[in-house]
Amino acid sequence: QVQLVESGGGLVQAGGSLRLSCAASGSIFRFWNLGWYRQAPGEQRELVAGITRGGTITYADSVKGRFTISRDNAKNTVYLQMNSLKPEDTAVYYCNARSDNNWSRNFGSWGQGTQVTVSS
Repeated sequence: QVQLVESGGGLVQAGGSLRLSCAASGSIFRFWNLGWYRQAPGEQRELVAGITRGGTITYADSVKGRFTISRDNAKNTVYLQMNSLKPEDTAVYYCNARSDNNWSRNFGSWGQGTQVTVSS
C-alpha cells in the first residue's frame, strides 16, 4: 500500500491556474498507475486525468486542452497543472495510486484530498 499526500489547492479566479502535487511514500512508485479524481458537492467522484507507469495518459473530456498530468518518478510525485480554470472545476481533488488502469473502478490508495475553488 502507498500513502499519498496532495497539496497545491486553493482559491483562484476563473481563467487562472493552479498546480496540484501528490507525494507518495514507498520505493516502487514507478510501478504505479496514478490518477487525479475530483468530487464536487452532491456529485460522484470522477476521473480528471490518469497516467500509467508506461506514460499513457487519459483525460476527462471536460479538461482536455486545459489540464496536464505528469509524473516524476525520481521525486515520487505526480502533478496536475490546471490552466484556464472554470467555476465548474470547483471540487475536492484526490490523488490515486493503483496497479490496474481501469480508471472507472474505485480501487487502490487515495490521498486525503485538496480543495480547489474557482470563483467567477
